[in-house]
Amino acid sequence: MGAFTAVAACGGVVLLAEPLTIGMLRRWQVIDVPGQRSSHSVPTPRGGGLPIAVGLLAAAVLTRYGASAAFAAGVGFLGALGLADDFRTLPVGRRLALQAIGSAIAAILLLAHLHLPAVEAMVVVIVATMWITGFVNVFNFMDGVNGISAAHAVIAGIAYACYGAWGQHRFLQYAGLAVAVSALLFLPWNAGRARVFLGDVGSYALGAALAVLAARAVLRGVPVEAVLGPLALYLADTGWTLQRRIRAGEPWLQSHRTHVYQQWCDAGWSHQEVTLLTAALTILLTLLGAVSLTGDLMLRVAADAAGLLLLAGYLRSPAFFRWLGFGTEAHRPWHPDSTASWAPELEGKLG
Repeated sequence: MGAFTAVAACGGVVLLAEPLTIGMLRRWQVIDVPGQRSSHSVPTPRGGGLPIAVGLLAAAVLTRYGASAAFAAGVGFLGALGLADDFRTLPVGRRLALQAIGSAIAAILLLAHLHLPAVEAMVVVIVATMWITGFVNVFNFMDGVNGISAAHAVIAGIAYACYGAWGQHRFLQYAGLAVAVSALLFLPWNAGRARVFLGDVGSYALGAALAVLAARAVLRGVPVEAVLGPLALYLADTGWTLQRRIRAGEPWLQSHRTHVYQQWCDAGWSHQEVTLLTAALTILLTLLGAVSLTGDLMLRVAADAAGLLLLAGYLRSPAFFRWLGFGTEAHRPWHPDSTASWAPELEGKLG
């Protein structure tokens, strides 16, 4: 009963606090003003993910499972860092160092009850720290279309909750539900004509929450494909875009609008269409990853191959659109729902 109360408390915080938060952000002038690399035309408050961070912290405190401390540390530390960045952009080096510190604290707490040999524990902490730091930035980089990150958090949260029920891992089950509920209740404020953006506080908190859940799932024996399925599209898009920009000699820390999903918008898709299509792909990738839970090697290999082909098709889709003649100015109508920032990667900003 306590765990369900924690999930309900998390949802209650978001439900009640979101409209109050939007009003405060407006009064404090925490506003995302449209710029050269923006698709929104109306100044919109950023930082609307603050109730999500607070709600997830409340859920962690109320559940008190073994990994709750790591979850709370990741969400709390990185969410607070994101909130500070929403008010005043921090230098890239300082931000990355603070992200690594928060991620390391979460990683250490995640391994506190495993009693690993010292050398092995050190290696796992380093890998987990890099994973949490990296995915927080990936999640932030991909938060550039109305509703996209909240929708993906809903899918991933439900997936991890199901894995928790499958493996009788109660932390995964209830923390995953808390993530899904908080993101779902935020969606009405951000999907369509966005009245508020997640901001760094929201993307950092959700990114940290999902990264900790993924790490915990792997440590508890959930197959890697199942764990990565809900996150695969975000990881693939960011990795593909990053390598392409580095190979082209472009300043890869500079803001841009060349992620695959952004090129979909350039080809004429609306924000709602991009969010729905990428969410549908993520659901399919999640289901393919979940095949690994069956224990059937041949089915697992076939599902892995299908998932890789699906990701390859997604990454190459902009070239297909260009071949069809889309992506030109004539095929890039302005959409009235285009109110999200195209550039979560502000110039000189990592994460």
